[in-house]
Amino acid sequence: MEEITSLNNSFVKETVKLQQKKYRNSEDKFLLEGFKPIAEAIEAGIEVEALFVRSDKFEKYSFFKGRLISTTEVVLGKISTTETPPEVVGVAKQKHYSKSDLKEAKKVILLENIKDLGNLGTILRTAVAFGVDGVVLFGDCADLYNPKSVRSSVGNLWKIPVVEISTVKELKELFSDFQRVATLPLAKTYLKDFEAKEKFLVMFGSEADGLSEELKNFATTSLKIEMSDKVESLNLSVSCAVVLYKVMVL
Repeated sequence: MEEITSLNNSFVKETVKLQQKKYRNSEDKFLLEGFKPIAEAIEAGIEVEALFVRSDKFEKYSFFKGRLISTTEVVLGKISTTETPPEVVGVAKQKHYSKSDLKEAKKVILLENIKDLGNLGTILRTAVAFGVDGVVLFGDCADLYNPKSVRSSVGNLWKIPVVEISTVKELKELFSDFQRVATLPLAKTYLKDFEAKEKFLVMFGSEADGLSEELKNFATTSLKIEMSDKVESLNLSVSCAVVLYKVMVL
């Protein structure tokens, strides 16, 4: 049994660095915090390299075939990003998708300049729940492998292709024959009257700025959610859930 109890241990220091985006990118790794995300990642085929496990829970993880480390709550508190450290923290390899993973997709959502980590993770969870085939991150979006995004996705991060695309030219190559839907507060079509076609791309902008002009021009139609005039707008992840429920379920 491997045991690490010192905060000065070199592997502990390397793991702490994964709290920062630049190290996640350079190492192509990320943190998994808690039993459920780790179990979901292993089931999805994510390469989990190591687990730091609180010593009294060590036997619970005897199924793990990688580097299994017995440790203390103090060490877990150092490497975890949560206020209360979980019983286990894992180090895993990032999974990357490419545009080719969207070639067979018919139902896709696009998120432009999404900065809120919690929204990003929640939207990914919602997309999986409603059977979306893929997600496009366009522009300057939040880091997919930030620990908060990973936690917010609740184990759904690896159940759907998430592809980063940087130009409208690339979007045209993939979605020229799609119904391209801009979600806009001033759209003339209400969601209740909207009819989705077989292949569609629904585009959501940030809460602060909405969709850019280039994506509005790329759209073939637009819609808005009908709501009381007492409320100016909905949280982005809520809006996404409402729209997806209509176009995917009803």
